[in-house]
Amino acid sequence: MALSNASPELGKPIDLRELVRDVPDFPKPGILFRDLTPLMRDPRGWKEVVRQLSGLCEQLRPDLIVGIESRGFIVGTALATAVEIGFVPVRKPGKLPGQVRAVEYALEYGHDRLEIQHDALSGGPRVLIIDDLLATGGTAAACAQLVFEAGGDLCGYGFVAELAGLGGRARLPGEHPVESLIIYA
Repeated sequence: MALSNASPELGKPIDLRELVRDVPDFPKPGILFRDLTPLMRDPRGWKEVVRQLSGLCEQLRPDLIVGIESRGFIVGTALATAVEIGFVPVRKPGKLPGQVRAVEYALEYGHDRLEIQHDALSGGPRVLIIDDLLATGGTAAACAQLVFEAGGDLCGYGFVAELAGLGGRARLPGEHPVESLIIYA
């Protein structure tokens, strides 16, 4: 499901990749970090991100956006506001008030945990999971498990960027569409 980057109201198409900064050797030697903050700082670029992800919402018809801490909050709330649907945060442990549902997942070295308020997905809403980056897929897969356990009906995933060489897409449930606006091999 490829989305067009042509934005007639903004003039010529925007190459989102040109607004991403490459930072070599961060956070450690040998890693090439894809920094999305220059893209977020550029009003035309950011508007284009939201426009393209809004097209994904038109196709998938979610009732709610679930954003993964922390940059998924930035992307997810902007998108939810643009398409006029609700936003639900998925957070790291101890950050949400009241009762929560939680899922633990494996990291390269150790484990982590994600939480959602226990009633955030009551009624079985269609949910689109949004994050800034798909890398190894562990966090997004854990978020999907949490959505299922909380009673949500996952309809797909949306990412600003994807590091395809890390194979994250393969870790996500295959029956749900995955859209990344920028894909790095």
